[in-house]
Amino acid sequence: MAGHSQFKNIMHRKGAKDAKRAKLFTKLAREITVAAKTGVPDPAYNARLRAAINDAKADSVPRDVIERAIKKASGADQDNYEEARYEGRGPGNVALIIEALTNNRNRTAGELRTILGKNGGSLGETNSVAYAFQRVGQIHYKLEAGNEDKVMEAAINAGADDVQSGEGGHDIYCAPDSLHAVQKALEAVLGEAATGRLDWKTTMSMNVSGEDAETLMDLLEALDDNDDVQRVFANYEMSDEVMAKLNA
Repeated sequence: MAGHSQFKNIMHRKGAKDAKRAKLFTKLAREITVAAKTGVPDPAYNARLRAAINDAKADSVPRDVIERAIKKASGADQDNYEEARYEGRGPGNVALIIEALTNNRNRTAGELRTILGKNGGSLGETNSVAYAFQRVGQIHYKLEAGNEDKVMEAAINAGADDVQSGEGGHDIYCAPDSLHAVQKALEAVLGEAATGRLDWKTTMSMNVSGEDAETLMDLLEALDDNDDVQRVFANYEMSDEVMAKLNA
């Protein structure tokens, strides 16, 4: 999603160069392995694994890479990666939640502290900025799934809490512990979802402009370049004018 999306789910995917594309493939494959390891290694019965595979397919990860990543979960040579959440602040006092998969929490924390420090931010304690977000289940459908009325009706009947529709598709939100049930009910009406996962939804936003906006974008790019970082959530807002200048 783009940095100015509704709930600021930042995942800058830079696939123009082979090296960056390879790094993206590695991150996606790692998520597949961890998802398969923490649940049943079958996407039909593991919503997280299904979402990870869908993400990989969306970025054109080859099928054999996906299959190897799933098999690696049960292999003796698997890396002992674990989920870790880091929190901090960026330029303009923007709150950041950084989700990572790491085999060394202290190393990752040190790398993130350096990245943030070099780009106008700072690493905080756990739960230091979590109050600016709400944990939710998010199910995303492409526009082809149906018009707003159809998706809204399906979401209401499935027990969802909110629907946001736009040019990028339909985002359906529900309570975290209802994600699997809501997604299953939706798929009976709308077909398979593009993604279904736990997300962080902002409850308050910081307006960013000028040098803060430029530095924030540099920070997000630097975080994305880190091997352990999987997803970054930031509670910022930018005007269309500011976005246009940054993209010029």
